[in-house]
Amino acid sequence: MRNPYTVLGVNKSADEKEIKSAFRKLAKTYHPDKNKDDPKAHDKFAEATAAYDLLSNKEKRGQFDRGEIDAEGNPKHPSFNFNQAQRGRGGAQTGGFSTEDILKEFMGGFGGARSGAQYGGANPFAGAGGQNPFGGAGGARSGAKPENYEATARVTLEQVNSGASVSVLLPGGKSLLVKLPKNVKDNQQIRLKGQGAPASFSGEASDAVVTVKFKKHKIFKVDGNDLRVEVPITLYEAVLGGKIRVPTLGSAVELNIPVGIDLKKSLRLKGKGLFGKGDIFVTLLVVLPEGGDPDLESLMRFWRDQKPYKVRD
Repeated sequence: MRNPYTVLGVNKSADEKEIKSAFRKLAKTYHPDKNKDDPKAHDKFAEATAAYDLLSNKEKRGQFDRGEIDAEGNPKHPSFNFNQAQRGRGGAQTGGFSTEDILKEFMGGFGGARSGAQYGGANPFAGAGGQNPFGGAGGARSGAKPENYEATARVTLEQVNSGASVSVLLPGGKSLLVKLPKNVKDNQQIRLKGQGAPASFSGEASDAVVTVKFKKHKIFKVDGNDLRVEVPITLYEAVLGGKIRVPTLGSAVELNIPVGIDLKKSLRLKGKGLFGKGDIFVTLLVVLPEGGDPDLESLMRFWRDQKPYKVRD
């Protein structure tokens, strides 16, 4: 990633308010929901998000400013101090340099070099039987693959249905823009190769495993690829029929209500469910006027006394 200050377009002396304001402007411009068919905008949004994640964290921002980490938040490898290494005190010699001194100098950037005695008598660079500060006991290799990052992407049904790209924050502080797979399911896991914890030295980076979880929708209930929704209607619409507007995950559509509708049965909007595969099942709920109505009450008394009918056994 480029320098985060350059990405957000702020000076190195910018305060939190300036950084947040700059990010909001970029996020508004390049947000995936507004640029569904523009992959470059997706990339710019992800880059801006990552830059903001770093600069909004005081500790990471300080580390970046001091040159301790790079723009992606990964530690920078310290350079060897060959002048010190040439002292050649103890240890095997390689081309006139002490291997142990070189290793100690290299390790100094990860919390300070320590002698074997300072590690409780164990050689920090030993193989089997030694305590390895990077891989636990038993001589684990420094290049061993670290554990995968695990994260959760909470998505709306609209994002699921359109196959949107969503921003996911990983445990290491890195932000990724993840494209939802076609026909993605609730609790489905997406594996992102090499996007997890960075490897030590020449080892392999781990993967990021993202679990997709559907957010609860305010009106729809998910039933496989089908959606179910309750829509209120008036008493006269139930008796006389008519047309009503019914919401979908896109634009609302018209639904025809037949005369004397059987409210026990749901009406179906074919192909309006998830991914164009499922349907929307509409349950109609009759809603009476608020506060009651004298004329309606009089009519219902007439119906009860002159035209009774059964709806229950």
